[in-house]
Amino acid sequence: MFRKMKNIDTAFRSFRTFSILVVTGSILLSCYVVFWSFNLAATGKSKIYVLANGKAIEAFESERKDNLPVEAKDHISTFHRLFFTLDPDDNVIESNISKALYLADGSAKRQYESLKENSYYSGIIAGNISQKISIDSIALSIDQYPYFFQCYATQRIIRPTSIVTRSLITKGYIRNVSRSDNNTHGFLIEKWEIIENKDINSQNR
Repeated sequence: MFRKMKNIDTAFRSFRTFSILVVTGSILLSCYVVFWSFNLAATGKSKIYVLANGKAIEAFESERKDNLPVEAKDHISTFHRLFFTLDPDDNVIESNISKALYLADGSAKRQYESLKENSYYSGIIAGNISQKISIDSIALSIDQYPYFFQCYATQRIIRPTSIVTRSLITKGYIRNVSRSDNNTHGFLIEKWEIIENKDINSQNR
C-alpha cells in the first residue's frame, strides 16, 4: 500500500514538473510571437510602395534629420528654378513666381516686386525672351540653425537674336516649417539675396 502511494506521488510530481515545463514553454513562445508580431508590424509601417512607370518600387520611412541636406538642397533648387525660369507669357511668369514665393519669406517677394517695378517681366514679354536656369552647386551648412546656404547657378537668357549666359550666386538661410501642398519639403528660405549676376558669355543666333 505504501509503495503504491509512493508511485502515485512520484507520478504526480513528474506530471507537475512536465506541466510546469509545458506552461513555461508556452509563455515563452507566446512572448516571442507577440514580440515578433509587433516588430514585423513596425517594420511594415516603415515601408511604402511607390508606383513609377507601371512598376511598384519599395521605399522606406526615415527620420527627417537623415535626409535634411538632400531635402534642403532640393527645396533651394526648386525655389531658384521656379523664380528664374521665365517665358514671354504672363500666366507662366505668374504661376512660377507664385509657387516660388510659397518657399521663401518676404525677402524673395521684395526681390520680385523690385524686378516688377523695373519692368523686368514686361520686358521679357515684350522682347519674346525666355530665361532658363541650371543649378551648378549648393553649399549648405547644417552646423548652425537656421541653415546658411549659397547657391551657384548659370542662367541662359534666350533672345530672338542672341543667347546670353550669366553667372548667378545667391545666399540665404533656410528653416523648418510645416509641410503642405505648396511646400512639400517643409522649409522656408529667409534673408535671400542675389550677390552676383553677371554676363559670362554671349552668342548670336
